[in-house]
Amino acid sequence: MRTYAEGVAEVTDADFDTEVLAAGLPVLVKFTAEWCGPCRQLTPVLAAIAAEEAERLRIVEIDVDRNPGTTVRYGVLATPTLMVFRAGEPVKSLVGARPKRRLLQELEDVLA
Repeated sequence: MRTYAEGVAEVTDADFDTEVLAAGLPVLVKFTAEWCGPCRQLTPVLAAIAAEEAERLRIVEIDVDRNPGTTVRYGVLATPTLMVFRAGEPVKSLVGARPKRRLLQELEDVLA
């Protein structure tokens, strides 16, 4: 059983279009895997951002091993990959874990 950060939902190939592409807010998608150490490091960072930015940003994660369709569709080659979707389109992609302050700086244009 996986534990997810508070405020971070899990999406799958089956519900990705509904949960991410059709969302009203921008959605940050964390492409992750159970074996990925940096992905685990990012979990508390994303939980904190999810709590602080709930009005402006939705955060979800998708397991690349269990959801290959979405992973291939967006060309994700490394974990963690963070991809921000707005109005059904990917508008930003970041690879690798980073501290909260840096991630918020990199997301400023998306949250504006």
